[in-house]
Amino acid sequence: MTTDRRRVRRTLLRAALLTLLAVGATFLLDDYRNYQLAVVAAVFCATAGLTLLVGLTGQLSLGHAVLMAAGGYGYALAAAPAAAAGLGGPARFAVGVAGALALAGAVGMLLGLAGARLKGPYLAGLTLALVIALPAITTEVPGLGGGQGLGVPFEGVPDALRGVVGVEQWHAWIAVAVAAAAVTPLALLRSGRAGTRMRAVHGDETAARLAGISPARVKTGAFAAGALAAGLGGAVLAVVTQNVSHGAYDLAFSLLLLVAVVVGGLGSIGGAAVGAVLVVLLPWWIDLVVAGVGLPADVEQRLAGNAAVLVFGVLLVAVTVVWPGGLSHALGGRVSSLARRFRPAPHVPPTLTER
Repeated sequence: MTTDRRRVRRTLLRAALLTLLAVGATFLLDDYRNYQLAVVAAVFCATAGLTLLVGLTGQLSLGHAVLMAAGGYGYALAAAPAAAAGLGGPARFAVGVAGALALAGAVGMLLGLAGARLKGPYLAGLTLALVIALPAITTEVPGLGGGQGLGVPFEGVPDALRGVVGVEQWHAWIAVAVAAAAVTPLALLRSGRAGTRMRAVHGDETAARLAGISPARVKTGAFAAGALAAGLGGAVLAVVTQNVSHGAYDLAFSLLLLVAVVVGGLGSIGGAAVGAVLVVLLPWWIDLVVAGVGLPADVEQRLAGNAAVLVFGVLLVAVTVVWPGGLSHALGGRVSSLARRFRPAPHVPPTLTER
């Protein structure tokens, strides 16, 4: 078996094991925790693509939330007519996912073509302008629902599973399965030749070009891959919330995605998972702490939402100073250190005669 096949097989086995563990964990969670798990899985799709885009190719995207929004709107635009035509169940879901991939992939390809020509602050400015313009686009373009957004058909529990799992648990299963389908190809890209080309382009475009690598093709492909993953995340979020509107994908959310991948560890799939957990659970933890302290109602109202942004900023500064590689590298280093401590030492012959 070649090294490449072993790498693919190892990645697929790891993805299958983690997926089964996540699905099994849903039986231990209540309805609200399963809802949070589904949202974490949706955000993980976006952060996994973003960490490859920024960490491996060096393209700075400040508007990645737009790609999630494109996936959500694409799902709604495709699934609603399918539901009106009497289509339901997995077939309707597949049509919606196809719509999400088509719209998010088209937007990502356009951004990728622009990213092949723009660098640094120019590309960041373009993506920033896109996320700022999203409310105007959804208001002016007919059929996108304006400020109210679009409704998404309800995906209920199949008849065969009723009585076994609840709606929130079923949605968590959908989210976990879609996240596995979105992130596993990204992991294969990262560890394969495509990842090597991305790192080469990030390191020195001129040297990469001399080595026969096309920086424009690599950058466009990275944007398209990240857009497809983010689109799937937007589709999952649309299924879970049964709605898609521009208010869920504003500039603050887009910046949180970028901060999350930096805190988690740029270029790392594990770091993207850590960042997704922080994006979803950190505001909830902060709200619990604020409510538990017993602050006056007006102070508690002022801290709602703003405290999470403040903590994210402090966390970003602390992590970049203490662990420049991110939390995933710090946790990975601790795990490796513990593994070396408990690993039996190799036997060394004390004398030449023993040899």
